[in-house]
Amino acid sequence: MTTHFDDLETRSADQRAADQLAALNALLPSHGIDPLNDLSDLATLPVLRKSDLSQRQKNKPPFGGLPVSNLAHVFQSPGPIYEPGGVSRDWWRMGRFLHAAGFGTTDIVQNCFGYHLTPAGMIFENGARTVGAVVLPAGTGQTELQVQAAHDLGVTAYAGTPDYLKVILEKADEMGVTLGIVKAAVSGGALFPSLRDWYADRGISCLQCYATADVGHIAYETPAMEGMVIDEGVIVEIVTPGTGDPVAMGEVGEVLVTSLNADYPLVRFATGDLSAMMPGQSPCGRTNGRIKGWMGRADQTTKIKGMFVRPEQVAALVAKHAEIDRARIVASRDGEMDVMTVRIETRSQDSAPFETSIVEMLKLKGRVELVPPGALPRDGLVIEDVRVYD
Repeated sequence: MTTHFDDLETRSADQRAADQLAALNALLPSHGIDPLNDLSDLATLPVLRKSDLSQRQKNKPPFGGLPVSNLAHVFQSPGPIYEPGGVSRDWWRMGRFLHAAGFGTTDIVQNCFGYHLTPAGMIFENGARTVGAVVLPAGTGQTELQVQAAHDLGVTAYAGTPDYLKVILEKADEMGVTLGIVKAAVSGGALFPSLRDWYADRGISCLQCYATADVGHIAYETPAMEGMVIDEGVIVEIVTPGTGDPVAMGEVGEVLVTSLNADYPLVRFATGDLSAMMPGQSPCGRTNGRIKGWMGRADQTTKIKGMFVRPEQVAALVAKHAEIDRARIVASRDGEMDVMTVRIETRSQDSAPFETSIVEMLKLKGRVELVPPGALPRDGLVIEDVRVYD
């Protein structure tokens, strides 16, 4: 097995940017958007949120008027949101991750991702076929039968959620059956260090990737185990939640993904997940940028005094006042009463104009705390709920 999946993984930053800009500009006309002069201009385009996509699909089913071609499957996610799927080589780009995880032509993969309505099963099957592996389409449940099949077929690799492999292995122990699984590619849940160590103690190498039903594969771990390398078929931005404004390197923010899949190109799709860019390159030799992995949810919508407060409202407050660098809502309690404190980074000493805008934008009165620029944490939170209910 070669070290890298293809030459794209070791491109220079300048070559990657030029290639991605050309690919993006070839796709933008299908969205009615003029070509860009530079990848940084992507930040000027609107953000597409799941709620927007759901509403667009209701207004113009099934895909909301977005460009779709070479359709082979249609999947349904909660909302509902309908996602198109293709069957051409590495349509979801999962082969790149599976190659990094050591999957190849000598492997039989027990694919325990679901095949019912949602696309995860097909996403990983498409990737496994790309690297030449044989697939057992197992899905979830019927664990005794899964153990029997893994034993009888000589399964060597697992694909599924991080925890279900442990269920299979413990059931095998209970049945007195020895399995030959030595590698695992997981997603869709938290891979805790203790669980990864548990697998390692049994001789199983376990790597994880970050993917969504809407855009497919986004980023992946490599054997270097330093963050997640961004997939070559997407452009990833990290922005302040509720906005499309990029944050500084290393700051936590919401993950936006632009997919360069010509069959279903999504532009600045908001995943609703938090992460942060990492400086430098991976020791594995792949030259693309890296993210730290999943760091929480960006949709921090919180109910305070019976009213929903959303990140978009906080962004509107900041946008209204040039003297505000950033703002953060803190929801707390005073006895049995909700309290909203608005912490504002500013050099201004006068909170009165901000208090008026807070009522206008947030529909609530709250305490205002002025802090100097740089005082608020760069952890991706724009709404922090510190209320305790016990």
